[in-house]
Amino acid sequence: MKVAALILAAGESRRMGRAKALLTLDGASFVDGLIQSFSARCSPVIVVLGHDPEPIRSALNPSATVVINHHYRQGQLTSMQCGLRAVPADVERVLFTLVDHPRVWASTIDALLESDGILSIPVFDGRKGHPISFRKELIPEFLELPPDSQARVVIHRHADHTSYVPVEDSGILDDVDDPAAYERLLTRSL
Repeated sequence: MKVAALILAAGESRRMGRAKALLTLDGASFVDGLIQSFSARCSPVIVVLGHDPEPIRSALNPSATVVINHHYRQGQLTSMQCGLRAVPADVERVLFTLVDHPRVWASTIDALLESDGILSIPVFDGRKGHPISFRKELIPEFLELPPDSQARVVIHRHADHTSYVPVEDSGILDDVDDPAAYERLLTRSL
C-alpha cells in the first residue's frame, strides 16, 4: 500500500516564541524526528511550511518534500489543503499530523496504517490523538472545505466509518504549544 505522510509546520508558533518545528527531542528536531519516523513507512513525506520557512527548510532532512502555504494566516486547514494538493495520485492513504505532536511510536504508525477504516484515529486512555490516517477518497472532501472551516467537519461526517485504534502510546496526546508543555515533554523523555 502506498502511503503519503503530511506534516503541518506552517504556523507562527506565537505561544512558543520560536519555531516548534526546530525544537529538539532525543537529539533531533521535532520535524526531522517525524520525517524519520514516517519515512520508514511513507513516501513521500510532505512538510508544509508557511511562516518564516527558510530556517526550517534549510535544517530539514533532504528526503522530505517541502511545500509552502502562502496563506497560512488563514488557518490550519489551508496548510492541510496545501499539503494534500502535493499528494501523488497513486497514494492509497495519507498519514497526517501536526509538528507539535513529535513523539509517536513506530508501532502506533503501523497500527494506524494496518487499520482499514476510511479514517483511523489513535486512542490512548480513552483520548483521541495524532497522527491520523485516512483513505485517499477523503482528499477531495478536505479540499472542498472553505478556508474558515476545520478538518473535523470531514472527520465528523465519517464518524460511522472511522476506526478508533487503541494504542499504548501516550505520545499521541502530546501537544507542545508553549514552553511549559515543551518542558513537560523533555522531563518525560528523560
